[in-house]
Amino acid sequence: MAVLSGAAVPLLLLGVLGGVGAVLKPHVLLQAEFYQRSEGPDKAWAQFGFHFDADELFHVELDAAQTVWRLPEFGRFASFEAQGALQNMAVGKQNLEVMIGNSNRSQQDFVTPELALFPAEAVSLEEPNVLICYADKFWPPVATVEWRRNGAVVSEGVYDSVYYGRPDLLFRKFSYLPFVPQRGDVYSRAVRHWGAKGPVQRMWEPEVPEPPSESSATLWCAVGLAVGIAGIAAGTALILRAVRRNAANRQPGLL
Repeated sequence: MAVLSGAAVPLLLLGVLGGVGAVLKPHVLLQAEFYQRSEGPDKAWAQFGFHFDADELFHVELDAAQTVWRLPEFGRFASFEAQGALQNMAVGKQNLEVMIGNSNRSQQDFVTPELALFPAEAVSLEEPNVLICYADKFWPPVATVEWRRNGAVVSEGVYDSVYYGRPDLLFRKFSYLPFVPQRGDVYSRAVRHWGAKGPVQRMWEPEVPEPPSESSATLWCAVGLAVGIAGIAAGTALILRAVRRNAANRQPGLL
């Protein structure tokens, strides 16, 4: 069972396009929150945050009562008191319990996430990169995620985004893993969700060209040497021909 709420504030920003004039570009500042708990064991999940045009500005770590800005620079220009989010969660919990007590409810169908796994930049061996897992179109917003490298669990440097809402009332989420590509490495991302009987997995390994073999290198060296010798021979012939022409032109004429 879940209670979802949000308040969207439309903003109009004035932009000027050369030769066109002034245009109004709409933007949305969204306060998004939810509170939910399982039917069986008394376990609850909640989230509170602000988004701008579907991008996170900040969220509140409810257990630590701390505001976490998506980028540290945001916190230099604004502030948010985490206690306000805790009060909202208390209201959400109370409203949910009232709704449960007053309703003849049934379980909504779960929607299993769709996963995509891809690097942030073009892959080069030994060059630092970031592997991104994108989970999309799932409900409810409860998922446990796990990264593995060559079968071993990896947690260092991992960053998981908050849950982002979608217009169709489903959710999406990102996870980021910093890594240094090595030939032969295999990465996997497993997402456990109520809608799946087991973990939903995706595999990824660096796709980099194989180094040239010794025979290929020898062949290219031989071809290069042959081309060089042919060039030298052709150049020598042209020089000798030019010398002979110059000598013939210098012979004195008859008196």
